[in-house]
Amino acid sequence: MKTLKVGMVQQSCTADREANIAGSMAGIREAAARGAQLVVLQELHASLYFCQSEDTRCFDLAEPIPGPATERFGALARELGVVIVTSLFERRGPGLYHNTAVVLEKDGSIAGRHRKMHIPDDPAYYEKFYFTPGDLGFEPIATSVGKLGVLVCWDQWYPEAARLMALAGADVLVYPTAIGWDPNDTGEERERQLDAWITVQRGHAIANGLPLVSVNRVGFEPAPNAAESGQCFWGNSFVAGPQGEMLARGGSAGEEVLVAELDLERSENVRRIWPFLRDRRIDAYQDLLKRYRD
Repeated sequence: MKTLKVGMVQQSCTADREANIAGSMAGIREAAARGAQLVVLQELHASLYFCQSEDTRCFDLAEPIPGPATERFGALARELGVVIVTSLFERRGPGLYHNTAVVLEKDGSIAGRHRKMHIPDDPAYYEKFYFTPGDLGFEPIATSVGKLGVLVCWDQWYPEAARLMALAGADVLVYPTAIGWDPNDTGEERERQLDAWITVQRGHAIANGLPLVSVNRVGFEPAPNAAESGQCFWGNSFVAGPQGEMLARGGSAGEEVLVAELDLERSENVRRIWPFLRDRRIDAYQDLLKRYRD
């Protein structure tokens, strides 16, 4: 049996960048001490979720890749002998920025990156102001622990993204995430949103016969504008198997380091009894390339 131990660092963030990075690194160390070979961090873990407002000063948070953060996390990957998935605000050039997940190999080198493809623009999630849509497509990143189908947050709602990663040979789907509730949401609405978020991702695992790792930030972050409500990030980081089975799940109350073991051979066995890829009607899907079938 080919297994992979995955660690997830569910973290609360503050305006203190150094403290955030120190928290991420401490979580990686804990996961590695518990046997994790791959450790995944949440979306934009080095800062507050600054996309609650549109403020040009926030572009100062961005950095190049390679850069200071990849050097620090690369050194930690090399020290611990683990593969790390980070999530950074990438400064690609003057006025050109991406929301980018970077995979660091256990020797500290950059194995690859995924620039977030789907960019939301919703109340308290004003990402189109900050991020240029990704241009690297849906390509798994080859590492010593397998081919990682890395996608970022809003990407996780799109079945096309997960399917393209699966068709390109991904062994695991990996989602660094930042999602939460408006504090004014009712209890019923919170339950619906959280259930939808978990369900759609478990569906991607099932439809593609792949394990899935989703790591979400946690805790309340006030909005820069005092007239707005802020966001309660709901945590609930989880790992699902290729039939959607829950292998590990965090709570919504605070920081956690989770470790789960994946059986990478289950994907082959599951796909033999549920051969969704075999039975796809690729001859009849042309209209998927249209925005809408008018």
